[in-house]
Amino acid sequence: MRDRLLDTLPPTKYRRFLVYIMGPYKAHRGENAEMFAFLELLRDDLRDVGFNAFLATDVGIDLDEMDAGTQSLRFARASNAVVFVVPGDGQNLGVGIEVGAVLEDMSDHARERVLFVHEAGVRSAMIRAVADRWDATVRSYDDETDLVDGIRLFARDVMRREGDGGLPFPPEE
Repeated sequence: MRDRLLDTLPPTKYRRFLVYIMGPYKAHRGENAEMFAFLELLRDDLRDVGFNAFLATDVGIDLDEMDAGTQSLRFARASNAVVFVVPGDGQNLGVGIEVGAVLEDMSDHARERVLFVHEAGVRSAMIRAVADRWDATVRSYDDETDLVDGIRLFARDVMRREGDGGLPFPPEE
């Protein structure tokens, strides 16, 4: 899957550093269009600073070829960093399911590559479980600039740890 992602996504400064962005949207149109546009903007902001950020829809895998759940797991395994974004007004049930599935699938070492970031003020038992059960990094953000900066710093830390041998590169799939 990693090779497929690298072949499909447009090149960036850090082309081999894949950042998989996940968030609450059900479709690209209608009531979810604003949320999807937010995630696209986030992806573009991260790409602008050099990270090869992507959404599942960027890869173009038809659901007849591979179901959405399998795609999420395979994209996460192939990525250097996985970021779950939970804004205050998102449809968070799907994100909760994906978060649990991805974290259960990843080894203890790979969980160090996962960032769960939620809008300040959003509280839930699932957010507490991400930190407690899976020991993943959980942070909050106040605005889009704060969100991009937080993800950028997290990704740079993962990149640094890959460079000094603290995390394997490329990620295990």
